[in-house]
Amino acid sequence: MEKISPKTLTLIAIIVAVSLYRIFPHPHNITPVMALALFAGTYFQKKWMAFAVPLVSMFLADLFLGLHSTIIFVYGAMAIAVLIGFWLHNRVSSLKVIGATISSSLIFFLISNFGVWFVSGYYSKSWAGLIECYTMALPFLQRSMMGDLLFSGVLFLSYWQIQKYWLGKQAVSS
Repeated sequence: MEKISPKTLTLIAIIVAVSLYRIFPHPHNITPVMALALFAGTYFQKKWMAFAVPLVSMFLADLFLGLHSTIIFVYGAMAIAVLIGFWLHNRVSSLKVIGATISSSLIFFLISNFGVWFVSGYYSKSWAGLIECYTMALPFLQRSMMGDLLFSGVLFLSYWQIQKYWLGKQAVSS
C-alpha cells in the first residue's frame, strides 16, 4: 500500500475540518462547499483524490444533515469546481483565486437551481418556470458567494501559512 505524504494528509485534514462547519449551526447558505472543491482541485496531486475527498466529506455531512433530490446537481457543480481548481493549480494568486471562486459560485448557482427547477415540482417545466426559479434564488446567490469567498480565503491562506511554516522548518533543519 502506498504511503500517504504529509502534504496529502494536511490537505485531507484541512478539508475535513472545514467541511465539519456544515453540521454546526451557521448562517444560511454560507458554507464551504465550493471552496472545498476548488481548493482540492488546486492542491491534490492525484486527481482522483481531488474529486473524492471533498465529495466524500460532503456526502458524509449530507448523511447527517439529510439527503435531498438535488444532490446530483450539487455534486456535479462541485466536480466542475474541482476542474477549475485543476486550472488554478500552477496559477495560484489572490486575484485568480477570487476569480475562480466567483466562477465556481456562479456555476453552483446555475447548476443547483436548474436542479431545483428540474426535480422539485415548485416551478413549471417551461422557460418561464426556469427564469422564475433563478429569480427566486437570487437572494441566496449573494450569501453563498460570500461563504465561498470567505472559505476560499480561509483554505488558501491556511494552506499557504502551513507551507510557509514547514518550508521554514525544513530550511532550519537542513
